[in-house]
Amino acid sequence: MGASPRAVLARLDAARVRHSIAPGGFLSQYTGRVNPLIRDRDVDFLLYEVLHAEELCALPAFASHGRETFDPFIREARRLAREVLFPAYRPMDETPPRLKDGGVVVHERMRAMYPQLVALGLIAATRPEAVGGQQLPLTVSTFANAYLMAANLSAYGYVGLTTGAGHLIEAFGDAFLRETFLPKLYDGQWTGTMALTEPHAGSSLADVTTVATPAGDGTYRIRGAKIFISGGDHDLTENIVHMTLARIEGAPAGIKGVSLFAVPKHRPEGSALVPNDVAVAGVIHKIGWRGLPSLAMAYGDRNDCHGWLVGQEHRGISYMFQMMNEARLMVGLNAVATASVAYHEALEYARTRPQGRALNAKDPRTPQVPIVAHADVRRMLLRQKAIVEGGLALIATCARYADLAANGDAKSQQLLDLLTPVAKSFPAEKGFESNALALQIHGGYGYSSEYLLEAWLRDQKLNTIHEGTTGIQGLDLLGRKVVAGGGAPLQLLREEIERVCSSPGLDPAWTSATRRAFDRVVSLTMELGARGLSGDVEGMLLHSADYLELFSIVVIAWMWLAQAACALGKTDPFYEGKLSAAQYWIHTELPRVEQLAALCASAEDSYARVSPDAL
Repeated sequence: MGASPRAVLARLDAARVRHSIAPGGFLSQYTGRVNPLIRDRDVDFLLYEVLHAEELCALPAFASHGRETFDPFIREARRLAREVLFPAYRPMDETPPRLKDGGVVVHERMRAMYPQLVALGLIAATRPEAVGGQQLPLTVSTFANAYLMAANLSAYGYVGLTTGAGHLIEAFGDAFLRETFLPKLYDGQWTGTMALTEPHAGSSLADVTTVATPAGDGTYRIRGAKIFISGGDHDLTENIVHMTLARIEGAPAGIKGVSLFAVPKHRPEGSALVPNDVAVAGVIHKIGWRGLPSLAMAYGDRNDCHGWLVGQEHRGISYMFQMMNEARLMVGLNAVATASVAYHEALEYARTRPQGRALNAKDPRTPQVPIVAHADVRRMLLRQKAIVEGGLALIATCARYADLAANGDAKSQQLLDLLTPVAKSFPAEKGFESNALALQIHGGYGYSSEYLLEAWLRDQKLNTIHEGTTGIQGLDLLGRKVVAGGGAPLQLLREEIERVCSSPGLDPAWTSATRRAFDRVVSLTMELGARGLSGDVEGMLLHSADYLELFSIVVIAWMWLAQAACALGKTDPFYEGKLSAAQYWIHTELPRVEQLAALCASAEDSYARVSPDAL
């Protein structure tokens, strides 16, 4: 069933022939100028100069791969993103999926694109050959996915969710599920979802009340309601598999009583598929991500919804964390990509939009200059660059840790766990700021719906909410991740930062500032941890959102030092931009760490103390 990694090239050639694509489709629809989505050179720089992706091929899992397979895979994803997905973005945003005769109908452009996404092998790109995958490193597929997300994140969402659902069944499903469900998910014949939250529960999965009743035949009858289910229904494929959290009758209360079930829209009976009593209860009208339906779902209204237990009873949350953590990195990459496409739109606009004159120009007849000539516009662009390219480096670094961890490196797993809350929240929060700056640069044109900036800003806001809000990520980082193993992951991070700081030629002022900032993170963590150990858990976590922000600032400084170390001594403007962005981040953001640390340590309690009636 599997495909040799060398077959990647043949698969890409076949996809190219099967789906002819008109050239020039990645021009901005309203300005007529080229938007690269993600800068190609930045991808090569991070992959081969910073992360040394080819070294992954020393691992047995990737031994058949090399740059000769990495580059074509990324190139074909890039081409599809620019020439097919990006031109479809605006039509899909303007005409969201609709409910018709009890089912969801997606945009016709999506129906044309989905087979092309499947043809590239995107769903199982990183999965083993034995289950039909291409066994590519996540480090490589991350960059391919970034182009697709930047072009049309809703279109990519169907693929990304299916990958996560399939991986759950691959990892924890029994033989029946692996034989019956997995091939169709990984081949793209079926899609998958994650069905976690419920109308009354929100992010509190301990309060899930969907019920699973044993049917005596190895299946369960599922009854309940789910909400905000992305891709929960559509007309792209013959079936949809919902990875669903539910509570078996008589299960313990809370998290420990939640199990995981595979619940298909149509259940297999012999060689046939029959309706499985899973219905669309309503469509959520979203401000962004409009091409991917978000739905309220009803299970078992006719008491005929069959579900298959995945793994052991009452282990659902621990299993689902696999998909949730993968989804958090996916949301972080979505956020970087959405900030990137807007940054490149703003950059091209600033280079070509004449307005105003130099400050020392006295003659009003002096020709106007492009707005990029104004220092404040360059300030906004450089900040966007620092956020976008710093965030992309972080996501790619996490992907590399994931590849190493999947091949037995325990230290990489600890680092990945530690950095996941940052990799999800920093690109989303700062990406929203970056998108706002891109709109600002466009002036009055930016806030008009005729330009794409306002749509990307709407899209970006969802990323701060998807897969755990920023507040939840802060609680996770401070309450769990940094104190795990007595602070062992934090020590591993120190070693990684120190390795980069020791790179020859880096400005000593930059490295010493980064070391001091990290030392402050460690001392603050010890202080807050001691507060928690003494019984004052609320005091420890009171400023967890501020802790997450200062932690993120230091992590991104590390990312910029790593890029700066590879740019030293090179005169190309590309490398000059890297050094300028590194300088910007270290000089403007790192000083904020001390102020935020003082706030966290102070236990300032204004919002803890204020009564709801006083707000």
